[in-house]
Amino acid sequence: MRKYLNYFLSGFLIVAPIGLTAYILFAMLRWLDDLFAGLSFDIPGLGLLVAVLLITAVGFVAKSFLVRPFLIITERLLHRTPLVSIIYSSLKDLFDAFVGDNQKFNRPVLVRLNGPDQVFKMGFVTQPTMAAITRDDLLAVYFPHSYNFSGELVLVPIESVTYLELPSSEIMKFIVSGGVSRLG
Repeated sequence: MRKYLNYFLSGFLIVAPIGLTAYILFAMLRWLDDLFAGLSFDIPGLGLLVAVLLITAVGFVAKSFLVRPFLIITERLLHRTPLVSIIYSSLKDLFDAFVGDNQKFNRPVLVRLNGPDQVFKMGFVTQPTMAAITRDDLLAVYFPHSYNFSGELVLVPIESVTYLELPSSEIMKFIVSGGVSRLG
């Protein structure tokens, strides 16, 4: 019986990630198809295609010099509206940190946590200096959590930080996987 349990667990470890990924992708496609169901076409994946085309069209129009002032005014309005400003600015900063010209998670580091102890943590420098709070000796490091879409920001002494010569995407994957994925 124990042998069959081991077979089941081995199979589960293979099937579960594949199955969950497929389910999530299928659910997203179905949601997008339902979103555009009013088009009276029943073509699987049409919702995804329409969403990609709409987002691309918005990006194209947003790059136009005629629309730019309208976007700036809208963004100012969103920043001045109570509660909305907190949500909007947080989401905008989060998206800007991962995508676009102002990526923030592009400087992976290894941080020594306790003086003489050999305890280290991987993260990303988000602010190279904390001069704004009159602490030039500190920098801001973001530590993503494993298996989660959260993390913590810690101000650490500069001498405790070692910059890593590895791609940021590999470091992020390594951290988020709990150290299971390989580096290099």
